[in-house]
Amino acid sequence: MRKFICIAAVAMLVATGASAAPSHHGLKGARLAPMAKVSLATARARALAARPGVITDQELEKESGGTGLRYSFDIKSNGKTFEVGVDARTGKVLENGVEGPNAD
Repeated sequence: MRKFICIAAVAMLVATGASAAPSHHGLKGARLAPMAKVSLATARARALAARPGVITDQELEKESGGTGLRYSFDIKSNGKTFEVGVDARTGKVLENGVEGPNAD
């Protein structure tokens, strides 16, 4: 099942053109990138597998939960904005919910 989800995520990235992900220079918190074990591209794929849609914002930040370093993505889906957090060291999806009124 995991293999199917990964294949579906990659297919979606290719279909939407999202595979041309911005470089770390376009990533808020890029200075933290050397501490990440999971690449931005992999984290984007995992976030989109968890919440299909369009990534409108991305950030690498220190935040409690998981290993303390996470990629945070705002994903527009079905007219709502969701925040999906992916642990930057393990690749585990830590958060996947509607963005609150006080967005980061």
